[in-house]
Amino acid sequence: MEADCLNTKLKDMNVDYLFKAVLSLETMEECYSFFEDLCTVPELKALSQRLEVAKMLSEGCVYSDIVSKTGASTATISRVNRSLNYGSDGYKVVFERVKG
Repeated sequence: MEADCLNTKLKDMNVDYLFKAVLSLETMEECYSFFEDLCTVPELKALSQRLEVAKMLSEGCVYSDIVSKTGASTATISRVNRSLNYGSDGYKVVFERVKG
């Protein structure tokens, strides 16, 4: 139910276009080019940090280890943990498809 609420708040034409653009990328080089144009370095680092935090949490790592390895704040780790436990399973889908 919470995921449906989030999707309703998030869904609009611009977000749809963004997701279609991401889905159209075919290579790592295309991803680098697109995201370099789209995001600032800190924005991209923040996104990749959250993904690493989610991966570590899903592997059973504790907060202190995650802070040490990623430099993420405990607030960020808590937010990601909440998404893992109560979100729309987006992280889980990615982890199943991107092994390693």
